[in-house]
Amino acid sequence: LMAAAKRYVVRKLMTTPQLFRPLYRAGQVVRPILPESLKSKVMPVQTGGCVPKSEHSRKVLMLEGCVQPSMSPNINYATQRVLDRLGIQTVLPSGAGCCGAVNLHLNAEHDALDNMRRNIDAWYPWLQKGVKTLVVNASGCGVMVKEYGYQLRNDPQYAEKAATVSRAVKDIVELLSVEVEQIKLLLRQRPSEKIAYHPPCTLQHGQRLSGSVEALFQALGFTVWLPENKHLCCGSAGTYSLFESEWSMLLKQNKQQTLEQLQPDIVLSANIGCIAHLAEGMGVPVCHWIEYLDEQMAEAV
Repeated sequence: LMAAAKRYVVRKLMTTPQLFRPLYRAGQVVRPILPESLKSKVMPVQTGGCVPKSEHSRKVLMLEGCVQPSMSPNINYATQRVLDRLGIQTVLPSGAGCCGAVNLHLNAEHDALDNMRRNIDAWYPWLQKGVKTLVVNASGCGVMVKEYGYQLRNDPQYAEKAATVSRAVKDIVELLSVEVEQIKLLLRQRPSEKIAYHPPCTLQHGQRLSGSVEALFQALGFTVWLPENKHLCCGSAGTYSLFESEWSMLLKQNKQQTLEQLQPDIVLSANIGCIAHLAEGMGVPVCHWIEYLDEQMAEAV
């Protein structure tokens, strides 16, 4: 009964920004005095920087996510800035929210399907207007949205719309991989620091985009180093770290040790869960690769 109650509280909290945001901010305020078990769940306060206001004829939709705007707002802002420099406007339709993954993984299928339908209602009109792409910068959310067509295949009202949405989804690396030459023009110089990259399970196994970020960085002239256990989970795995903390910490320590062996100056990843999980105790900055690319492009402007 207690386990069921904990799952209920976790999924309601994580999927409701109006609840999650103030509680997370309160946690950030008292973070210095939190016990290590809780401190590792709370990222330091982060500013998001400016958001581009430019209008472009080429537009993409973007999933903001439920916890990412509170935990690491700069990921979404960096994504918007990078796309803006490439002449792409990011549209954030009102009404969209959690992708449904948290509810689905915690055995609340009814709520998960409602999340999906709500998002489809927010996005589908834009797809009908001619917007062709829905960008996702959290690989865990990307896996879920790419499955909308499957999850709602038996819903007579939403099956076709869900399939359309799933076809439109691209991880941000898929979108930028065809913009390499334009990005190169916006880069002033190649960074001198040593970059390590942790590929999330949801990107390499879930979305089957193994090697995609590494290939993009290589094409841009950046050298990235991968840990020897690149195929293994870091221990975050959605809500796994909240319910299986002992095993989660073992996986985290294993991943951190192999990353430290590379002696990097910075660690990049592609999913907010992995980033938050690995950041505590890493010793060097851990961030989303789109944030790093944003910085390299900003220096050239």
